[in-house]
Amino acid sequence: MRLVFMGSPDFALPTLTALSEHYQVVGVVTQPDRPAGRGKNVTPPPVKTLALALNLPVIQPENLKEPSALEQIRAWQPEMIIVAAFGQILRKNILDLPSLGCINVHASLLPRWRGAAPIQAAILNGDAETGVTIMMMDAGIDTGGILSQRVEPIHENDTASTLGERLAKIGADLLLETLSAYLTKSISPRKQPDDGVTYAPMLKKEDGRLDFSQPAIDLDRKIRAFNPWPAAFTMWRGNPMKILKAHIFVSPNTDMNKFATGSTLIIDQKPAIKTGDGILILDEVQPAGKKAMAGEVFLHGARDWGNDILG
Repeated sequence: MRLVFMGSPDFALPTLTALSEHYQVVGVVTQPDRPAGRGKNVTPPPVKTLALALNLPVIQPENLKEPSALEQIRAWQPEMIIVAAFGQILRKNILDLPSLGCINVHASLLPRWRGAAPIQAAILNGDAETGVTIMMMDAGIDTGGILSQRVEPIHENDTASTLGERLAKIGADLLLETLSAYLTKSISPRKQPDDGVTYAPMLKKEDGRLDFSQPAIDLDRKIRAFNPWPAAFTMWRGNPMKILKAHIFVSPNTDMNKFATGSTLIIDQKPAIKTGDGILILDEVQPAGKKAMAGEVFLHGARDWGNDILG
């Protein structure tokens, strides 16, 4: 079976690896190289790096509407297209190309968290579990028929990175099992239920700004959900400071009501912030222009911490 694979970030790597070991991957479509990191150096997406290492042909259209992209995909003559976190919408002209259809590896238990950021949304909203759905693609956004699903619990300290790594491996394994069953016609897609539909829109950097009038539990979830990207942040000395790790301070002997919301505190030699409900201790931060550092290290250069109110 001739497969074309479409994917871009780290989440897609286990799927591409598994497909290349078991099927004939005739081409890979991924996003263009983009500036990344503090130096804004132009960097290829992870899928491109892996595809080249596997000696697979790669194209990187800015938009699948480009005639050259459609021509190349058609020239590969795929019998099936597999998608995992590609980052672009497939229109009808692409969906109709492969005789066996287009299949998506989606990191949620559909119909919950359709859209671009399902892993982040699950953590942000305090879900106890999430998972992976293997689905047939149609013209809607993650609305196609479900072929298979696998549940994965969300751990108390999970970040988007740690949860994403597990789901990526689960997705690759589940895809291989599902393809085998689908190609032998032992399973067929089932319609998604109408109840329980939620959406996880694409994230922007500004979404990471923390509002300390919110409860500490919500802020903790946001910090974990947005690690590594877009990263939760607050303004410190006029510049954004990323908050990479934190935990909720629990002490029955502390009268938290005596602190104003947004007050910067020092607890157990770590920076802390009073929230709308509770106190958040900052375990790892990254001030503007500096590397990530432990909260205790940050305090060595932040002598005035404990005398401010953050917005």
